[in-house]
Amino acid sequence: MRNRKSAVTPVFYISLAIAFVFILWGAIFPTNLETNLGYINNFISNELGWVYMLAMTGFVIFAFYLVISPYGKIRLGKQDEKPQYSYFTWFSFLFTAGMGVGLVFYGVNEPLTHFHNPPITEGGTALAQQEALQYTLFHWGFHPWAVYAVVGLALAYFNFRHNAPLLMSSAISPLIGDRSKGWMGTTVDVIAVFGTIFGIATSLGLGATQITAGLSYSFDAIENNLLTQMIVVIIITIAFIASAATGVNKGIRYLSMGNVVIAIALMIFVFIFGSSVLMIDSFMTNTGNYLQNLVSMTFNMNSFVGDRGFLDSWTLFYWAWWIGWAAFVGSFIARVSRGRTIREFIIGVMGVPVLFSAIWFAIFGVAGIESDNILGGGLYSLIETQGNEVALFAFLENYPAAPLIMGIAILLIASFFVTSADSGTFVLSMLTTGGSLNPPLKIKLIWGGILAATAMVLLASGGLNALQMAMLIAAFPFTFIVIMLAISLYKALRSEYGIIKLEKQQLVYEAGYREETQKELEEKREAFEETLPDEQPPEIEAQSKEDN
Repeated sequence: MRNRKSAVTPVFYISLAIAFVFILWGAIFPTNLETNLGYINNFISNELGWVYMLAMTGFVIFAFYLVISPYGKIRLGKQDEKPQYSYFTWFSFLFTAGMGVGLVFYGVNEPLTHFHNPPITEGGTALAQQEALQYTLFHWGFHPWAVYAVVGLALAYFNFRHNAPLLMSSAISPLIGDRSKGWMGTTVDVIAVFGTIFGIATSLGLGATQITAGLSYSFDAIENNLLTQMIVVIIITIAFIASAATGVNKGIRYLSMGNVVIAIALMIFVFIFGSSVLMIDSFMTNTGNYLQNLVSMTFNMNSFVGDRGFLDSWTLFYWAWWIGWAAFVGSFIARVSRGRTIREFIIGVMGVPVLFSAIWFAIFGVAGIESDNILGGGLYSLIETQGNEVALFAFLENYPAAPLIMGIAILLIASFFVTSADSGTFVLSMLTTGGSLNPPLKIKLIWGGILAATAMVLLASGGLNALQMAMLIAAFPFTFIVIMLAISLYKALRSEYGIIKLEKQQLVYEAGYREETQKELEEKREAFEETLPDEQPPEIEAQSKEDN
């Protein structure tokens, strides 16, 4: 197999050119951009929404299968290799990169919105509260983490076990062969780059609007408008570029651990000063309802009953968001998961974050609905008049030491904002430099600027609505790449497991059996090696070990 060099690749120049055209389009013709995004978005939602539903279901089934399959014992690295990071650090990376700012943004807002506008039952009732919490957990449960696990596992397996570049094109090499080195591979990587750009831009937009809302809500002198949002984006961009310059083991690592500590502290505060027993009861009930109704919710397209608008605005948006984010989150999770077994990887990626999300929404969802009931629907009315981004701060205003807690919440959002963008900048740089685990600083700076510009253009052309539409559109082609990654991974695992199984049998059985099967083993190894992607050049491998 031939080596690949650690340098800026055609993916960088193609992606940069397309991103530049998109930014110019939004800056010069913002209304036209919003109109065209809306047209494409409506077509995908109404005609092709089933693709997202089936694909996400497939990812969940595939991930669960790998946990119970014999492939689960295969390690992401050498078979005796130890994990690169401790469990707490690893989970901090998963939590911060995978959901962070979204949990804070939607923690109060989504359950409360579903409570007043549930997909099936009548709003404002006890059944509506149950349905609201159930569907919120559905959107933040196994499905998003399954798609992250599939992408991350495919990349980590080929990179750490077979020394291939951390690229989507390399990971589908067993499926498409040498075409992964040509135009097809370049196209795959460019699509992954754009899924990452719009995924991060959506999160930057959410973070900017919520930080602006928090500052405006806390300080009368600060207005909640587009100019303030732009200033926030610029300030945070400077912060995350500075963090990105320090690398994974410093800036991202310490910010991630700090984020988790602050988030848990905020959650405990709300739990202590809220209806604690009801929250515990809600966690138990909601988790049971979620698991019991998982299959029906997964396949429900509201064909006969229920609100189709709910499906388009919430479920399909989320599935698109998670798939779009999978390029970035999957790459980042792969980068920090060296030394884990496949079973440990999937249980860690899908288990712990889902449990945390269930606890988070049980606390903030129950507390938010309870506050709204006490205020006679006042909290939801405020969301309708001032936007979703004010929900958290209007909610925290009713708690002791409100100014301090709201300040901590703004700090947490900003920190999540910085960490997600930091991780995204790293992944974009990695994807456009041939899979380098230590991309050049100048490339990080360029992508940091592109992310900020994209977020600002989308905010200017249509606010959060434009961000959401762009996300759904960008995620659609990447859905098929994730499917290819899953098939490629399964094909490679099946081949390697056959080799491992035969090697173990040779150790157990007599010498005659070893002689009879040696040729078969060599043929299996040779055929498997032919399907593997190119190896990393020595300089990248050395950098990786040094970074560890």
